[in-house]
Amino acid sequence: MASPLTIYSSLQLLSLFSIALLSPSIGGASANQFKLDGKVLELTDSNFDAAISNFDYVFVDFYAPWCGHCKRLAPELDKAAPVLAGLKPPVVVAKVDADKYRKLGSKHDVDGYPTLKVFIHGVPSEYFGPRKADLLVQHLKKIVAPDVASLNSDSAIRDFIKEAGTNFPIFVGFGLNESSISEIAIKYKKKAWFSVAKDFSEDIMSLYDFDKEPALVAIHPAYNEQSKFYGPFEDVEDYVKQSMIPLILPINQDSLKSLRDDDRKVVLTILEDEVDDKSKEVIKVLKAAASANRDLVFGYVGLKQWGDFVESFEVYKKTPLPKMVIWDGDEEYYTVVGSESLDDTNLGNQVSKFLEGYREGSVIQKSINGPSLAGFIKSQIGVRLFLMILFVILVVVLILMMAKEEPLTVGTRDHATDERSSASQPETREPRRDAVKED
Repeated sequence: MASPLTIYSSLQLLSLFSIALLSPSIGGASANQFKLDGKVLELTDSNFDAAISNFDYVFVDFYAPWCGHCKRLAPELDKAAPVLAGLKPPVVVAKVDADKYRKLGSKHDVDGYPTLKVFIHGVPSEYFGPRKADLLVQHLKKIVAPDVASLNSDSAIRDFIKEAGTNFPIFVGFGLNESSISEIAIKYKKKAWFSVAKDFSEDIMSLYDFDKEPALVAIHPAYNEQSKFYGPFEDVEDYVKQSMIPLILPINQDSLKSLRDDDRKVVLTILEDEVDDKSKEVIKVLKAAASANRDLVFGYVGLKQWGDFVESFEVYKKTPLPKMVIWDGDEEYYTVVGSESLDDTNLGNQVSKFLEGYREGSVIQKSINGPSLAGFIKSQIGVRLFLMILFVILVVVLILMMAKEEPLTVGTRDHATDERSSASQPETREPRRDAVKED
């Protein structure tokens, strides 16, 4: 008869064997160290390739322990990891100390911290999206979703639009074949949701405001806006590109990101206060003009909401508002001769006159060089901002002296629109402490 000690040891072995069998690991014995437990994987140069090969989707944070941006990102990744692990298929969140494993970092072109990459079936692509946990989940959720979803009922359509959230435009092809938009869906997958629908009711047609099919409907849930396209579908890509941005875009630190890849000029209307009744009337007129001028982006911003931004266009407290300019989204803008500002009489005609003057070339070109010192002095907002900037400079100098870390930089529309987002963490990097990559 076996002794109690022998029986206990046997039970321990059986228990360990059962845990090993039931553990939600991926792959064979070599992958048992990687488990979908909702935690961030810590990878090294010895297990990195194994992790990448064992998971279809891996989001990797190449970080440095001394990097301030990396320290702020870490808790966001901890929040996002369990949600992403629960997706079908799952996205695994991992991190690599690229300051320690520099050859691994150099192999993957890491030249600053953090560098974020998504590995899809082993193929890396750099991630430039937001870093707040909820927005990070929404962006990565799109990566694992089908290029084009097939919707076969009213409830499926409603569920798809609800699940898509409010961070991306949604395109639904009613009565369209998947093949008619599949190439475009693949091309713009990171920027929008795409689907095709059939077997829908007249209630759905009424809800999304189309009266015949095929029709491609663009929905912007965040702006409570939608538009429709009946063809010709040879030109569908132009419609999709234009519809990535709503007809009328409120300009703020976050929405500037959406202008990064759009080369259209911006009809920028500067208001006193975006939310007052007079401004709402102006916005309504602008929206009507935008639908007839899709070759331009229409945006608006309030002096009260973003004073330091509008001062770049020579707008101060005593400037007559609303004021309209044509902005290239970067360093140049144009005023239209005879249409420097709008008054309360017949707004529609004034907007039309402004657009006609621009198209006829009756403009004055100006450069944005940042607010002048005189402009700052004229504005209480400017004074406060000047003092804040002075304080930040002093702090940065102190940090440089103590830690020898480089300050943040701000770029233009092409480089820094993501960094200015208040809804997501600044997408900046701290440079590697060695100037030359290792082979």
